[in-house]
Amino acid sequence: MKKELSLKQREELLNTLKTRFEKNMNRHKGLEWVKVQARLEANTEKLWSLHEMERTGGEPDVVGHDKKTGEYIFYDCSPESPKGRRSICYDREGQESRKEHKPENNAVDMAAAMGIELLTEEQYRALQSRQMAGGNFDTKTSSWIKTPPEIRKLGGAIFADYRYDNVFVYHNGAQSYYAARAFRGSLKV
Repeated sequence: MKKELSLKQREELLNTLKTRFEKNMNRHKGLEWVKVQARLEANTEKLWSLHEMERTGGEPDVVGHDKKTGEYIFYDCSPESPKGRRSICYDREGQESRKEHKPENNAVDMAAAMGIELLTEEQYRALQSRQMAGGNFDTKTSSWIKTPPEIRKLGGAIFADYRYDNVFVYHNGAQSYYAARAFRGSLKV
């Protein structure tokens, strides 16, 4: 698969990201779009990953800045778990362990193919707290999150959602999948 965007796709993506950035300043107080855009234009290979996040319904936005590396941190900020990534198992092992009704993909492989990382529990909780002023994420859906190896080794995987004014982290077998569960990703640029 070609991992390069056309000039038109780059311009459209940058315009979409700029509009979202300006509309949601509560997610990135003190950061300036001009600096984010300069970083994006200097790292065009990351634009392809952001395009994939956008294409699958993630609505990526800047949620932080690493002062040591200069990198900007993007998370999927769609109100609900991204539509283009739903009905998937946690990972390939879970997907292949299904005897019937195998989904087409899994969260771990999709994230890797997109060049992004699954959110960790800590990142997911930070995303939810960051959004308090403007609503919360996954109030009707849920998102697979990076599962610790000791849980995965026993056949489980964890997911999170937001209900009753709280973030809940829970478990399923890694082979399970639901129409309302996808995954949220992060990308450093």
